[in-house]
Formats: sequence, C-alpha cells, structure tokens
Amino acid sequence: MRREDADKFFKSQGINLRLARNNDELYSGKDTDAVIISTADFQHALLCAEAVNAGRDAYCEKPFAETMADARVARAAVEKSGKIVQIGSQRRSAPNYIAANEYLNSGKFGKIVMVEMSWNVNQPGRWRRPGVVPMLKESDTDWKRFQLNRPQAAFDPRKYLEFRLFWPYSSGIPGQWMAHQIDTVHWFTKLSHPRSVAANGGIYLWKDGRTNNDTMTAVMDYGDPSNPDTGFQVVYTSRFTNSAGGTKELYYSNGGMLNLDTNKVTSEGGLIEDEAKLMNMKANLLDPFELPSMKLETNANTGGDAMTTAHMRNWMESVRERKKPHADIVAGYNHAIACIMCNAALRTGEKASFDEKTQEVLAGGKVFQY
Repeated sequence: MRREDADKFFKSQGINLRLARNNDELYSGKDTDAVIISTADFQHALLCAEAVNAGRDAYCEKPFAETMADARVARAAVEKSGKIVQIGSQRRSAPNYIAANEYLNSGKFGKIVMVEMSWNVNQPGRWRRPGVVPMLKESDTDWKRFQLNRPQAAFDPRKYLEFRLFWPYSSGIPGQWMAHQIDTVHWFTKLSHPRSVAANGGIYLWKDGRTNNDTMTAVMDYGDPSNPDTGFQVVYTSRFTNSAGGTKELYYSNGGMLNLDTNKVTSEGGLIEDEAKLMNMKANLLDPFELPSMKLETNANTGGDAMTTAHMRNWMESVRERKKPHADIVAGYNHAIACIMCNAALRTGEKASFDEKTQEVLAGGKVFQY
C-alpha cells in the first residue's frame, strides 16, 4: 500500500517510478546506485551486506546489528566491497557534537571520569500500531522473507508492525536509543566498546504483551582492556513510563562537566580550592565554554530534524566524492557491540563482556545467542 501511495504521489509530480516488491527486484535493474536501509532493526546488517554485494552504496539505519554474527557478516561485506556506507548515527554530523569531540580531544577537559546518559519518554503508544495491526493479514506480507535468519515462527501481525517491542526482532531500548548515545562515547574516546556491562530492567507498566523492557538501567565499564588502572564508568537509563529528565548526555572530568543537552561546558562539580588544599593540590575548575547549538528531536517523527538532514547530506557527498563518511562501518560495528552486550546482560542477568579473539559477546562466560 505504501509503495502504491508513493507511486501515486510522484506521478502527480510528473515522476514515473520503477516499483519493486522486494530487494531482488530492486537490484535487478541498473537504475539504483545507492539505497537507504530503514527496515526492522534485526534486518539492517544483513540487508546492508546484501546491498553492497549487489554493488550499491548504502545509508544503513541504526542499530547496525542485533547479533554479533550479523554484524561480522555485514562488516566483512562492506570492507570487501569498498562501497560507501553511512550508519544512521546522526550525532556525528551535528556541529555541537563535532565541537564536543574536538574539545574533549584537545586535552582542555581532562580525563573523563564518568558519563551519565538517559532517554526518557511517557509514551504508551511508542512503537505501537494498534490501529493497523488488526487489519494486517499474512497474505499481505512475505512473512518468511521478513524473518530472514531469525527462528521461523508463526505469523504475528504485531511482530511484523511492532517489531521493536519483541526480541529477537529488536532489542528495544538498547538498539533504538542507546545506540545513538553510546556511539558518542566511542567517538569521543576512540574506545571500541565497553570492557563489561551489567544491566537490569523490566516491563513495569505497559503490560501489553511486549517482550522488550519499558524501563532499563545499564552500567558500563570503559577503558584499556589490558590496563585495569585506566577507565571510567557510563551509566545509561531509559524509561517509557515518565518523561522527567528527557534526554541527557553528561560527561564529567575532575574539573567540571560537558552537558550536551545545554551544549555548555561548566566547572560544575569540579575540584574546589578548599577540598584541593586538604591534599596539597590545586583547584581544578574548567573555563566555561559554549558549543554550537543544535538539539535532537526525541518525539516519534524525527525525519525533518537538522541533525538527520546534515547526516544524510554527508552521506550523499561521500558517495559523490568516494570518501569516508562521518559514521562509517566501524562506528556501526562498535555501537552494535555495546548494545548487544547491554541486551545480553538484560536478558541473562549476567555481566556481559567481549571476546576480542572470537568477536563474540559473552554473558556469564557463554556466547550470547537468541
């Protein structure tokens, strides 16, 4: 239906489209140079691999992957193909985040000692489609194709239309929201993934049959894996049940705080003179600094926000000039590791870690699977 609606709209503009029912039909023609992959979360990595193997550049939405097996397949395909792939981590194209990266890496901020992140909404309808779920019939879909490599299951219109609420079609909060925010930690610090993740959560209010949490908290340890004397902690919280606090990304050093909600660096919380003297130290207070202003929209319709527009422009320029985009395949692979570690900790109740040799996420020492 949406395909036909799009065709009708473009015809009214004097544009005739070639319609395709699936990717095979899309790639069978020679009129497609690049594709945008904005499908169900679990499909992103495999469809990205399919696109580059078919000779197309791609803009691949986050989360890049929900399992390490899918992530490895897609990364290998992209690197072998040499195609331009931009991951939908829009913060990497925003002037305030670009300025924050430059500031943090200038040394002026000092060592990061902690990061606090949150994404809170009060939206019982988030990721729900109650108006159309009863209308969808299996005959309207290619259900087997939709499931790709997930365990074959009986047709469920909710899992087709409300996939973000159901594992293994989506991890929910980690893949949808944490993927955006944790990517900035990797970007700013040049660390690839956490050393360990502990997490818990639950379905505390919206008991509508979903299997993904409506509330969660994760505590992540970052640093040099070979040096326990390095590192810092990231605390990530998210809930669907109360919007107080909104979205926050707060970076702390001994001298103050970088607040990516207000786009300001302040000396708040820094080491004051009275406390420093007790240890024969000097006060450590950051000089105030203001980043360029740009704020991400957090409601359900973010298609027109300036951050996404800038990120899409960067991809198109990268395709034309055959250059590395802001959020390349490695950025996507790394945020996938963090999100899968979080999901593993949530679903097993065990602390998650990452095996560099096998490139697998471990929970309680065992490889995390569906």
